[in-house]
Amino acid sequence: MTKLRSVGRSTNEDLRARVHFCAETGQIWLHEHRMLLVHAEAQATLRNELIDTLGMDRAQGLLTRMGYASGVRDAELARTRAEDSSDLEAFMTGPQLHTLEGIVRVTPIKLELNRHTGKFYAEFLWEHSWEGQSHRRHYGVHSAPVCWTQIGYACGYTSAFMGRTILYKEVECTGMGHNNCRIVGKPAEEWEDAAEQMRFFNSESIADQLIDLQTQVVQLRSSIGDREQLPEDVTGISPGFRAAYELLKQAAGSHISVLLQGETGVGKEVFARSLHEMGSRCSKPFVAINCAAIPQELVESELFGVEKGAYTGALVSRPGRFERADGGTLFLDEIGDLPPSAQAKLLRVLQEGEIERLGDQKTRKINVRLVAATNSSLQQLVKEGRFRSDLYYRLNAYQIVIPPLRERKQDIPLLAKHFLAKHTAINGKKLRGFTDKAKRALLAYPWPGNIRELQNAVERGVILAPGGTRIEVSHLFLSCNEAHPQEFGLDSTGGLDINCWETGKDLREAVFNGALTLDQVEAMLLETAVDKARGNLSSAARMLGLTRPQIAYRLKRLHEGKDGVNDFATASLDHTRAGLI
Repeated sequence: MTKLRSVGRSTNEDLRARVHFCAETGQIWLHEHRMLLVHAEAQATLRNELIDTLGMDRAQGLLTRMGYASGVRDAELARTRAEDSSDLEAFMTGPQLHTLEGIVRVTPIKLELNRHTGKFYAEFLWEHSWEGQSHRRHYGVHSAPVCWTQIGYACGYTSAFMGRTILYKEVECTGMGHNNCRIVGKPAEEWEDAAEQMRFFNSESIADQLIDLQTQVVQLRSSIGDREQLPEDVTGISPGFRAAYELLKQAAGSHISVLLQGETGVGKEVFARSLHEMGSRCSKPFVAINCAAIPQELVESELFGVEKGAYTGALVSRPGRFERADGGTLFLDEIGDLPPSAQAKLLRVLQEGEIERLGDQKTRKINVRLVAATNSSLQQLVKEGRFRSDLYYRLNAYQIVIPPLRERKQDIPLLAKHFLAKHTAINGKKLRGFTDKAKRALLAYPWPGNIRELQNAVERGVILAPGGTRIEVSHLFLSCNEAHPQEFGLDSTGGLDINCWETGKDLREAVFNGALTLDQVEAMLLETAVDKARGNLSSAARMLGLTRPQIAYRLKRLHEGKDGVNDFATASLDHTRAGLI
């Protein structure tokens, strides 16, 4: 007993050091998770309304699950401490957090645990339970334990910490008239009535059904107008992305050559594949070639094919990429690196629709849609004499500029969720998303490598993050504390940099210099609110200080405008319900 109390005191001191208050931004942080200070009476009022609205049984289930989720989140911090302390010391993080958060004073009576064997037994004394006292004050002495949120927290925390289902029972409760509360915890299979207790962890209440129905209504409304679903790897809600994608859709039904322009890593090949899949050639081959990756002396043979004996080493005849793509689409990436001789032959192919293999005089008719891409200015290359002007005008018949990721901040959460789902599936790993600080870092980083760099960062995070946890900043950016931490909104110690997150400064500058419009800012706020509210428009409206009709009006107005809120509302709901970020 004395040993447990001494462990608790040392744990409490360590946890206090991990709590940070930021007066400038109005945020409270515990490790990498954002926290809130809430009035106990306000929380009690909400609890009473749930009981009065849903009934005692459904309210117990909802509050138990809420506590369970909170306990699982706190267990992540305990696991990080387990690397530098004993299992006993690490486990006491949860009870001390419960005390530090003002929920209840926790005193260990008996605690036996072994994470390797899965053995667990615990008894704790709860003093000054706000939940028990509040319930007794409003409903009188109850016939059963009433500290539902707290018992859910204990179950969630211990189950996550031990890696197996641990159930607690409240054997004494102030809501039943006892002086204090007392709980006992052990593995679920050791309780005879475990099934009866486990039913409170199953989300089958009327409240969930109503939220699901409301979400479906929002999704159906956003589908009005025959909205097309974006291909799996093409995700975005930002105006720049939507404008580029709209041009792509309009070109899909024709056979015009398309020129994709954008920085390295913005997804030019993904756009090209999407164009192919949306068009009438989707059942035919899609052939891609990077002109910069092929030696200049081999470019022509790769593109147009070669006959046996055409040059030393040509031992067999073989078709080129144009022949292989016949009937389909040929994607020429980095077309600005084509040598002059290949440029001339390419122009002839585009004009005549026929090719000649190297070493052959026979012409072959081909039917290929050409999609070219470059990260440099072809117009500048023409001025410098490095690219044929007639070929440039032929290719530039339909140009689509794909914006860099730094101009698509609204798309980063959606892309990160998509890549997280993709790479957790590939690696057979279950993760709970990103920490709050990691989300901030994703939005703050300029992404010079664009979408390719973002995907690599998320894949690295999936590999480095322990299973069942959330991806942290250090998993995404290995050098964020060494090179330029300011890029991530962090200070040199890995904490939040107040100067980097000065309220409204970056947003004001973005609006004033033309990088963002007021409509875009409003769209971002609405998307975030709908995301956090899990599609519940009433809840989203409260976050923004609006009424439900007001937020519905804004969603409708933005939908009718150019920003395409239809698409962002559905995308936000789909990704949110998948629980990926």
